[in-house]
Amino acid sequence: MQAGLVDPFGRVHDYLRISVTDRCNLRCVYCMPEEGMQFEPPDQIMTHEEIVSVVQALAPLGIRKLRLTGGEPLVRKGLDGLISRLSEIPGIEDIAMTTNGIYLAACADRLKEAGLTRVNISLDSLQPERFTRITRGGKLKRVLDGVRASQKAGLQPIKLNVVLMKDVNDDEVEDFLRLTLDEEIHVRFIEYMPIGESGEAWKSGFMSLQHVLDTCENSWNYTSCDVYSHGPADSYRIEGAAGTFGLIHPVSSHFCGTCNRLRLTADGNIKPCLYWSDEFNVRPHVGNASAVQAMFLRALGVKPETHDMLKALNGEEIRGIPSLRHMSQIGG
Repeated sequence: MQAGLVDPFGRVHDYLRISVTDRCNLRCVYCMPEEGMQFEPPDQIMTHEEIVSVVQALAPLGIRKLRLTGGEPLVRKGLDGLISRLSEIPGIEDIAMTTNGIYLAACADRLKEAGLTRVNISLDSLQPERFTRITRGGKLKRVLDGVRASQKAGLQPIKLNVVLMKDVNDDEVEDFLRLTLDEEIHVRFIEYMPIGESGEAWKSGFMSLQHVLDTCENSWNYTSCDVYSHGPADSYRIEGAAGTFGLIHPVSSHFCGTCNRLRLTADGNIKPCLYWSDEFNVRPHVGNASAVQAMFLRALGVKPETHDMLKALNGEEIRGIPSLRHMSQIGG
């Protein structure tokens, strides 16, 4: 293997998050505006061939894990074919996907057969009407059907991503925790992040994840546990439970010191950090492995030691320019 993808702070990067589309069939309140969203023209979106070519160039540098994101990745046609091609690249050990789950029931088996390893499913409410409000049109039953189909297909572990929002879904923490009691489901509570033009909505919606632990203590005993090494969650298990729950604190207790990920947007830009605006367009270099590698190394060269989300929350001065892309344009 060639010299790896190491940034100025010694962090080794073996994980690439690939946004396969900026489009989505939902309009979740923390991810995308309800209207006025400007999507990239189809010819500005990376083709399957270009994505495969980029990964082929990066695998010799140590990329081992891929995550397909969006937008909503399942609105991209032929995704199973892309997964199949990516799974055949020497060195790639794990291919995951983050999805809203709406289309998952119809294709979970096919995705597993193509080489998808596991799924994270965004699910911010277990109440049908509230779910529809948060997603601006989604149907909860379709997502739950997708969860069941993924379990049956063997896309394990199944992780449910819950963005905790003050006065929106913070009263459902106990209901989500109950999901872990009898099934090997892993619920991950995530802090609301100030990505894109979230503005005052983020400041009013942010709340500490200590609320999750406090809620759990009211009904159960729990202990910290070490499950799966793929993500940044602090993991816990309720006594006797089959599954686990986790807390992801990108704002209040960031995990920048162990960050091992790079992001590739649907239009071919490398983002070394989710929060900051720095981007490097790799698309003109696709097909030239050395040039692709050089662009990623250049991006890593400016990756900051940390972000300033907490300073932004507190109204303090920050030292760079935050990204103005919406979360749906980055892939999370």
